[in-house]
Amino acid sequence: MLKSVIALSLLNAGLLHAGSPSVTAAPAAAVPDKGPPLPLHQIEGNGGIFSTLSAYLVNPPRNGELVGRPSLGAAVVDLGHGRVLEALTITETPWERLELGYGYDRLDIGDLPQAIQNATPYSIKENAVELHNFNARLALLKEGEFDQDWLPAVTFGAHYKINTSVNNLNSELNETLRSIGITDNSGVDYTLYATKLIKSLPLPVLVNVGVRETEAAHLGLLGFTDHYSANLEGSVGVFLTDRLILAGEYRQKPNDYKAIPGLIAAEDDWWTIDLAYVVSNHFTVALGYGHFGGVLNHDANSAIGVTIKNEF
Repeated sequence: MLKSVIALSLLNAGLLHAGSPSVTAAPAAAVPDKGPPLPLHQIEGNGGIFSTLSAYLVNPPRNGELVGRPSLGAAVVDLGHGRVLEALTITETPWERLELGYGYDRLDIGDLPQAIQNATPYSIKENAVELHNFNARLALLKEGEFDQDWLPAVTFGAHYKINTSVNNLNSELNETLRSIGITDNSGVDYTLYATKLIKSLPLPVLVNVGVRETEAAHLGLLGFTDHYSANLEGSVGVFLTDRLILAGEYRQKPNDYKAIPGLIAAEDDWWTIDLAYVVSNHFTVALGYGHFGGVLNHDANSAIGVTIKNEF
C-alpha cells in the first residue's frame, strides 16, 4: 500500500507519467481523485518541508483539469525569549510545471527592544518584523521524464522578498543596521533544486538537494545586504508508513552582516527534525524541532513548531 500511495501521489502531482518505469500502470477506474497532499508548505510559501524546498510542485492540475487548485498553510514556531515566528502561506500551480506561491512571515522580536534600550541611547517601537515572499517556481524536469527512471525532478525558482518593518527599525536606530551591512528592505532569491524518491531501500526515502543565491539576512526578516552568496540546503524524508514521514533538513545561511554583541548575533545555519502526518488526501500536519543558532539577541536551539497545510 505504501508503494502505491507514493506512486499515485507523484503521478497525480504530474511528477511522473504513466509510461515511466517508476510507476506501475493501473486501470483508470482504480486511480483515486487525488493523491496525498505532498510536499508540505515551507514558511516562505513554497512546496517543501519547514525552511527548505522540494523540486516537487504543490497540487498541480489533476484528472484533466485545466488549472490546479490552491493550497493554504500556516506555521507557528516558538523561538524562546518571547520570539515567535508565524507564517501564512498559499500556493497555486496553474500548470503542471509552474508553481506560484506567497508567504507572509511575522517574527515577534521578544525582549530585543528592552535590550536595545538598556545598552544604547536608542529605543524602538516595533515589537515585530514582517516579511512578504512572492515566489515562482518552474519544473525544468519531471522525475523519470524521457523514460529515464534515474532522472530526478529539477525545479528553478525566483523569490521576491520585501520587509515592511526594517526601514522604520533602522531609522529608529539611527542607521545602525545599515552600518553593519543591512542595506535594503527587499531582495530576490534564486533557487535550484533536485528531488529523487529512492524506492530500493527497506523504506522509501525522499532526497531534496538545492542551492540558493541570496542577499537575505535571516531569510529577509532582518533585511538584505548588498552581497549575493550561494548557500546549500536540502532535506531527507523517510516514509515510515503510508501516512507518517520523518524528515531532517539543513539550510546554510550567508552571515554577511557584522554582528552587534548582545543585540544582534551572527547568523547561523539552520537544521530541523520534522514529523509529518497525512491526515487525509487534503490535509497534513507536522511537528518540528529546530536548531537555529543566534536569532537577534538570543540563541534559538530548542525551538518547537507546528505547520499545517490544506489542499483543495
